[in-house]
Amino acid sequence: MADPSQVRVPASAEPGAEEHASGAGVCFPKIDGRRSTTATCRGVLADAAGAVDPDLEGRIRSSEQWRSDYLDFVRAITVRSAGRESSLAIAGAGLQSMRAQLVVERAREVANLDHALEQIEPSRELGVGRVNGNASPVRTLRVPYRGRDLDGAELARQLDRWVDAGSVEPSFADAVNRVIENPDWLALPGRKVALVGAGAEIGPLQPLCSWGAQVIALDVDRPRVWERIGEAARAGAGTVEIPLAADGAQGVDVICELPETRALIDRSAGEDDLVLGMYAYADGGTHVRLSGAFDALATDLLAHRPATALSFLATPTDAFVVPPEIVSHARSAYAQRRLRKLLQAPVRALSRGGLYAPAYRDGVPVADALVKQQGPNYALAKRLQRWRGVLADAIGRQVSFNVAPATWTRSVTKNRILAAAYAGAHHFGIEIFEPSTTRVLMAALLVHDLHQAPSPTSEPERLFSDAAAHGGLWRAAYEPRSALGLAALAGLPSSLMRRRDAV
Repeated sequence: MADPSQVRVPASAEPGAEEHASGAGVCFPKIDGRRSTTATCRGVLADAAGAVDPDLEGRIRSSEQWRSDYLDFVRAITVRSAGRESSLAIAGAGLQSMRAQLVVERAREVANLDHALEQIEPSRELGVGRVNGNASPVRTLRVPYRGRDLDGAELARQLDRWVDAGSVEPSFADAVNRVIENPDWLALPGRKVALVGAGAEIGPLQPLCSWGAQVIALDVDRPRVWERIGEAARAGAGTVEIPLAADGAQGVDVICELPETRALIDRSAGEDDLVLGMYAYADGGTHVRLSGAFDALATDLLAHRPATALSFLATPTDAFVVPPEIVSHARSAYAQRRLRKLLQAPVRALSRGGLYAPAYRDGVPVADALVKQQGPNYALAKRLQRWRGVLADAIGRQVSFNVAPATWTRSVTKNRILAAAYAGAHHFGIEIFEPSTTRVLMAALLVHDLHQAPSPTSEPERLFSDAAAHGGLWRAAYEPRSALGLAALAGLPSSLMRRRDAV
């Protein structure tokens, strides 16, 4: 993949290979002889809640139905996050608990995650390969949408249509319009962007490469992943640096090689300003370990490279504090159902109000789109990322943390319930985006955010609600979980066809 003339590989051996195979690295602690994701995740959420609400902390610790109760607990923590002091207290306590509980294990070394990068030295030096793009930089923001590439005035009109439909917030359209007007922003001059999970389907790698940006690609050693990264790099106009082992293998596992990753990033970034982005995903408890590893990197780099910026994507299937105008819009949509109200009344009665429930029915400005099928590990992993973003923003660091719309990613289509619900979502005013559209739009938001001066807000949770592209989930008439099953029933036939076509 890389030009050999541009590859530097140390001659050192690779003692990290056995550690990788054994599953060493960032781990859940052993409790009574076993590693329990439930005990650790419950403890982290309880500690976070305890910073502002001892009663909520007690309920979390005493839960006997964790895999269902966690939905209410995460929502309750979100409710308590409204307000600067409480938001920062929850974030600080949650991350402190996570760092104190997770450990880093190597062959003969064990350290709490909080001190791992101080106590554990790299066991090998990764080489760096460089891939230069073959194209000229794209100097115009173009967004693929329904078979066309939209730019200029046509893209601006589509942004207006998304705002009118309630699919994105007006601040989202404002931000993208500023990028349209400032195409010189696209290449991110003077910055190196380190992407953890560079091969992610809706990550910003491909757009950044096409715009001529300088990227450090960090992802696991899987041939298909690096094929995608290589294709994006060669087709682009920028430079992509890749980790190389002594045997020529590409990639690095951040969970298993945290100190090595830290050293590689620092060496590759050089004197440039660094952007550290989290776009990786993993199943189950591994996602929590991955988010913990990223947080350790972010904490260290923010301390030692003060100009470091952070970037993340927030999932729309989470709970968020939202502005009052969003609540008013959803309530108005519910009140205007008219004929649908009559048709839905028997279903609501039979379900005792569980179906077609009005959004924000308790008056609390929290958009709750948590999905039980994703599980408590996923919810905590995303919350760890949000807590890091809130704390970094509060100390005046640049943070790009934008809600991405529900998107037809491979991970979604693997889950039959979610795939069917996505296919039927349009019946409830929700637009599901294609990866190619989401990818460019969210990369454009990243570019926008990195060209704004850091400005901590009095309401930290606005880090997520500003410029949100939630696809309509926040402004829909119905509480999302009350419509999930109905959307899945409506979308089942078309989702089966989509899966068949994908095969």
